[in-house]
Amino acid sequence: MKPQDKRKLGSSPLMVSQLGFGGAPIGDLYANVSEEDAAACIRTAHDSGLNLFDTAPFYGYGLSEHRFGHTLRQFPRDSFVLSTKVGRRLEPRAPQDIDRGQWAGGLDFQPVFDYTYDGIMREVEHSMMRLGMSRIDVLLIHDVDNWTHGAAGKTEHYFREVMEGGYRALDELRSNGTVKAIGVGINEAEMCTRFAQAGDFDCFILAGRYTLLEQDGLDSFLPLCGEKDIGIMLGGPFNSGILATGPRPGAKYNYVDAPPEILDRVGRIQAVCQRYDVPLAGAAIQFPLGHPNVSSIIPGAVSVAEVQANVELMNTAIPTDLWRDLKHEGLVREDAPTPSEE
Repeated sequence: MKPQDKRKLGSSPLMVSQLGFGGAPIGDLYANVSEEDAAACIRTAHDSGLNLFDTAPFYGYGLSEHRFGHTLRQFPRDSFVLSTKVGRRLEPRAPQDIDRGQWAGGLDFQPVFDYTYDGIMREVEHSMMRLGMSRIDVLLIHDVDNWTHGAAGKTEHYFREVMEGGYRALDELRSNGTVKAIGVGINEAEMCTRFAQAGDFDCFILAGRYTLLEQDGLDSFLPLCGEKDIGIMLGGPFNSGILATGPRPGAKYNYVDAPPEILDRVGRIQAVCQRYDVPLAGAAIQFPLGHPNVSSIIPGAVSVAEVQANVELMNTAIPTDLWRDLKHEGLVREDAPTPSEE
C-alpha cells in the first residue's frame, strides 16, 4: 500500500495522500519539540510525497499552526492540502495564568470555546495569520463531544451553538471558495453520526474509534458516511500507542495505561501478525484503509525517524490471509472491510 497514493476526500474536490501528517505532537504534546525537529518532520513528510497536513489552534495553543505555516510556505501551495479547526479562540495571558493541560510547552495563549458564527469567522482569520496563508483547504469543527466537555449538558450546549451559528459560517466559507471542504474532528463515533445527520459535511476526523482494536464505527457512522459520501481522515490509528508498541507494561490505550483485557487482546492480534512476519504497527496503520470511506491515516510524529517509520509501515506488504485469520479468531469484526494484498 503506497502512502503517496491519493484518495478523494469525500464529496470535496480534494485528493489526499493515504498517509498524512497529524500536527498535535509538534505542538509540544506531552514533551517539548524543538523548532528544528518540527520543521524537519514536516519537510520529511512533504518530501516523502505526503500531501495532507492537519493542525489546529488547540495544538500547543497556536504553536502547531505557526510551525506548519513556517515550513509549508516554502513549498508550492498546490503541493499540499492543509486542514485546521475551529471552536476555540486563543486569548493572550500571562504565562503563569495559563492552564497548559497536556501541552509541555506551547505559546502563551489560553483557548476559550467559541462555536458561534462570529467566533468562527474570527478564528479562521486568526488561523490564517498564524499560518501566514490566505487559503485553508479543510476546516473542521473541533471537539464537540463528551470526551472534551465532560458533562453531556455542555456537549449539547455547544452542539446547538455550532449548528445554529458556526455551521452557517463554515457553509458560507465553503460556498465562497475560502475553503474547499468542511467537516468535524472529534473522538466519538456517536457524535460523528449526529453531526453527519445534522449538516452537509464533506469529511470528518475520527480519532481512535475505527482501528485494528475497535470497529464500533461500523455500527452506524461509517454506513452513514457511505450514504452521504463523507470522507474520513483517521487519527489515532495506534489507539494512543498500544498498537505501535505492543502489549508491554505501561502501554497506552486512550491516553492511559491499558487495562488487562486490552493488553490480552492486543497480544492475540500481535501473535497473528507475527505468524505472517508483519509488524503489529504495520497492520494497524493499514487496516482502516480497507474501508472505502477512509481517505487518509494521519498519525503524528516528533522526529524524522518516526515519519520515515510510518512511511515504511505503509509500504509493508500484508497478505490477505492475515486479515482472514484475525476475523476467524474473533479479533476483527466479520463485517470490517480489509485492505487488498499489494
